Amino acid sequence: MSGVDPTSSMACPLPLPANDTIRLAHGGGGRLMQQLLQDIFLPAFANPDAQPDCDAAVLARPSGRLAFTSDAFVVRPLFFPGGDIGKLAVCGTVNDLAMVGARPLYLSVAFILEEGLALNDLKRIVESMRVTAESVGVRIVTGDTKVVDRGRGDGAYLHTSGVGVLEHAGSWRPGAVETGDVILLSGDIGRHGVAVLAEREGLAFESAIESDCACLVDPVMAALAAGLTPRVMRDCTRGGLASALIELAQAGAARFRIEGTAIPVSDPVRGACELMGLDPLYVANEGCMCWIVPPDQAADALALLRQHPVGRQAECIGEVISTATTGRVLLRNELGVDRILDLLSGEQLPRIC
Repeated sequence: MSGVDPTSSMACPLPLPANDTIRLAHGGGGRLMQQLLQDIFLPAFANPDAQPDCDAAVLARPSGRLAFTSDAFVVRPLFFPGGDIGKLAVCGTVNDLAMVGARPLYLSVAFILEEGLALNDLKRIVESMRVTAESVGVRIVTGDTKVVDRGRGDGAYLHTSGVGVLEHAGSWRPGAVETGDVILLSGDIGRHGVAVLAEREGLAFESAIESDCACLVDPVMAALAAGLTPRVMRDCTRGGLASALIELAQAGAARFRIEGTAIPVSDPVRGACELMGLDPLYVANEGCMCWIVPPDQAADALALLRQHPVGRQAECIGEVISTATTGRVLLRNELGVDRILDLLSGEQLPRIC
């Protein structure tokens, strides 16, 4: 985190009280920011690449092509079963890098904090980010903090950017799909959106539903190491599996057919969606991805996915039935009848990521 020299006397104010809250910076903003850096951010994000006495991180240039992504996280509430905004921010950013085959290296994070946010909550968020980043070998090397008026920020918003390196020569893109390619799904769908909505609205279901929020880097790197050459990958976040596939089909001018009976949906999620009038195909996920692979690699790719915790429920859910056509996704039901999936005009569940 840049901007403060932790060895200077000005960077050593009194520790923040454990039960304190974020306050607006009327005349004392510098001291508050120094306290946040000293007590919360620097202990959590200390690493050889972070330079707290500079306004930017200076990084070694890796060998290979670079991937760069940026994202913002405004989930409400900040904490939900299976995760929190901090874990979500790290997972979401490294997953976007992984979907183009990049190994995540560095993250930046900007915290937009609302006046009145409990410091203990901020510490929980930061610690969650630290643990998640360490689990996937990525370093948080720089960032910023701003405070907004009470009632203007839902506690905290996070903005992240990520840099990764591509250690292969391939180019994963929707336009590379070919007729006969196989569509794989890494796991069951709908858990993240339902878990967040249930926590937000105080809903209690017979079986607890936890978000699937997770980093997807390991199986992607394993696929590369095994010599697999996927056409394209996409994580099924906002808009769910249906939106991810429709976007791929449209971008690649291809027609997909997926089998409804092959798509894993847990009974608790299915029941919750029926109760709330939601379609699980359009409910957000944060630890689920689809791969489109050549048919001769499908069995190996499926077996590889199932070796990883995030892919234990992986299934083959469909295929590319034609290319050089109008991008379209057909869903075949249990009676063998196809229907066209369309993008929704709005979001079923806003503020879930």
